[in-house]
Amino acid sequence: MPGADHGMPMGFLSSMPIMMLIFGILIIVPFWIIFSKAGHSKWLSLLMIIPLVNVIALYYLAFSEWPSLAKDK
Repeated sequence: MPGADHGMPMGFLSSMPIMMLIFGILIIVPFWIIFSKAGHSKWLSLLMIIPLVNVIALYYLAFSEWPSLAKDK
């Protein structure tokens, strides 16, 4: 049909990169703090935005020795 608007509006598509950036920041910031408190590199938090790698990074964080706890002993 001519003139029919099918699919997503263009305004939504143009704001998608901004929404992805905001979502990425919301994911990275808490993990940045968690990794630093655990004594690991803060840069590991960037792995949280990569699918499947984020699950591996969480298992690494959960089951590895935390350098911050080793300093207290």
